[in-house]
Amino acid sequence: MSTTLKALSKKRAASDDEADAPATKKTVQNKQRVLVLSSRGVTERYRHLMSDLQALLPHTKKDSKISSKTSLATLNELADLASCNNIMFFETKHHAQITDLYLWLAKAPNGPSVKFHLQNLHTMDELKMTGNCLKGSRGILSFGEEFDSEPWLQLLKELFTHTFGVPRTSRRVKPFFDHVLSFSYLDGKIWFRSHQIVEKDATTIKAELGNKNKSPATTLVEIGPRFVLTPIRIFEGSFGGPTVFSNPEFLPPTKLRKMEREKKAEKYSNRKDTQSESKQRKKDISNLDKGLAGELERSKVFA
Repeated sequence: MSTTLKALSKKRAASDDEADAPATKKTVQNKQRVLVLSSRGVTERYRHLMSDLQALLPHTKKDSKISSKTSLATLNELADLASCNNIMFFETKHHAQITDLYLWLAKAPNGPSVKFHLQNLHTMDELKMTGNCLKGSRGILSFGEEFDSEPWLQLLKELFTHTFGVPRTSRRVKPFFDHVLSFSYLDGKIWFRSHQIVEKDATTIKAELGNKNKSPATTLVEIGPRFVLTPIRIFEGSFGGPTVFSNPEFLPPTKLRKMEREKKAEKYSNRKDTQSESKQRKKDISNLDKGLAGELERSKVFA
């Protein structure tokens, strides 16, 4: 009986201490997880690009390919099943023997979402850069000052931050930064680069320069991959909804190729017309020479 009373008194004392203690502020955790998947028909280079991005972003989760006939709205359900609130979807479209790559970035399930045309891509294996970083480390996001000039660019900056910014609470993340992911906006396109942060020790600098007060130098060495994104359209919802921004300067790759074929066809037609005109002119000159030769024959001149 005495032990029971002692236990009850201890519980009451503990509850009183908790009531008297000041309320502590709850820390808000940045829980960002990205679902990475692609449509069927991606080429080998596109698969390598996905692998490179997954190596740089430890908070991503890969899923199997989906059919091109599947509605994009089902990606929100896949993200919900995978406990992800961001989606990075690589969509391919085939035209003859050419495959065009499009990149979707979306916040699941309510949006917004943006569609890019991805071009000029180079994977880590293609570049063979000397830079390297530890797998699972966090990257510093660097944005150009142009991203603060327009509202739609500010929205893209926020989407890039949620997708490429590795949260501190991620499971496989290392607790330090050793690379930089840079986004630059130029000529209506977004240029992506990845660099390693390389620091030289003070002793090495002292041996090289002989300056005792020299601080450790920091340089950037490119790692890869690199690619260029052309914004096409920003939607209010996830993979649909009202259009927030539409790029009026964007031309589909199929239309550009058609214009290029028409230009080549026009050039070929002009060359053939020039050749036919030259051939007809030579024929006329030949007939004229024959007529003059007939008029100047000996029998006609000394008749």
